[in-house]
Amino acid sequence: MEEAKLGLKENAAQFWLLVLINGFVGAMVGLERSVIPEFAESAFGISGHTALLSFIVAFGLAKSLANLMMGRLATRYTRKQLLLTGWLFALPVPWLLLYADSWGWVIFANLLLGLNQGFAWSATVVMKIDLVGERNRGLAMGINEFAGYLAVGLVAFLAGYIASATGEVTYAFVPGIGFSIAGLLLTVFFLRDTHGHVKMEAAQTTIPLLGSIWKDTTWRHANLGSVTLNGFVNNLNDGMLWGLLPVLLVTKGYSLAEIGLLAGIYPVVWGLGQLVTGRLGDIYCKKQLLTLGMLLQGMAVALLLFSGSYAVLVTALVVLGAGTALVYPNFLSVVAENTHPNQRPQSLGIFRFWRDFGYVAGAVAAGLFSDLFGLEAVLLGTALLTIGAGVLSEVRMCCTKKMLWQSKACAPNLC
Repeated sequence: MEEAKLGLKENAAQFWLLVLINGFVGAMVGLERSVIPEFAESAFGISGHTALLSFIVAFGLAKSLANLMMGRLATRYTRKQLLLTGWLFALPVPWLLLYADSWGWVIFANLLLGLNQGFAWSATVVMKIDLVGERNRGLAMGINEFAGYLAVGLVAFLAGYIASATGEVTYAFVPGIGFSIAGLLLTVFFLRDTHGHVKMEAAQTTIPLLGSIWKDTTWRHANLGSVTLNGFVNNLNDGMLWGLLPVLLVTKGYSLAEIGLLAGIYPVVWGLGQLVTGRLGDIYCKKQLLTLGMLLQGMAVALLLFSGSYAVLVTALVVLGAGTALVYPNFLSVVAENTHPNQRPQSLGIFRFWRDFGYVAGAVAAGLFSDLFGLEAVLLGTALLTIGAGVLSEVRMCCTKKMLWQSKACAPNLC
């Protein structure tokens, strides 16, 4: 058997295969991002926040629990086996959406989609970290998230276009059949497992084992706990926008094609930006990049209060995408650089559990508080919460790389 080597260049073929596979993972969720409100109303007569709330809560709960399960199961099964499990969950999703005769079947489809995203996306993240080692880890995470979220944005636009051009919303789900089959076949026949790379890094690392993976990742560890909270808030505002942005745009008189385009701007900027921001995390202090990213997100959400202007709306979505791009790959690389290789899948699973539970909190908050206080109040509250999370990362976390401004450096046990 060929000896495992760490590094992006040394594992280029498998790394780029994982990038392609993660693009298909992102494409699966992009199918629904822009057309769910229209689908709910035209096919089932369900309008308003109730349909969106049930849809996003089902997806978010399933994905967050799948993240947690994936971390635990990674100690017993190979990464490739867990990725295959994720694709098996994906196969029925487009068929269920195409032939659903009640909203309950749509909810079931999105439970499966959440399980697919939790297992498959987590597996591709962990496998890329295994392959590249410590050097260029931020770049690797940037490329991973770029591929996934660029696919989300492009397929959101594609789904909106198909629905608008054909006049039949369900046709937007047809490409998902090809995405799920392609991802499964690539994984089965071409992808190799990374257990040899894990053993090699574990033998070389000086990172200490965490005393309690759950407690340290959730809050106790200054860097891990802060990143987990910021991840939760990041996805809270994403879940809120996923549910409310299409509704907001409909009330402003935008067409279905325009909504598809606008819904795609944010994830496309988010995806493209990570090619740069992941690499920045290999050079500059990650906590400062997180602080900047969360502040930009907060300001962008506040700008949505002026969404009556198309130019302001586009600007807000671009800024929101840029802010999310700053934080997303660096969340993952902070977790990776603060955990032992043998504990990393569990810690990443716990982080991703809390991060994606933010979808659920955001959807519930959007549905509940928008009815009580209106969309504008929800947007303002979300903006303030996001800015507060960014300030917390600046106060509590420490730096391991070159600083953009004077700040606290990490002690050896936190590096």
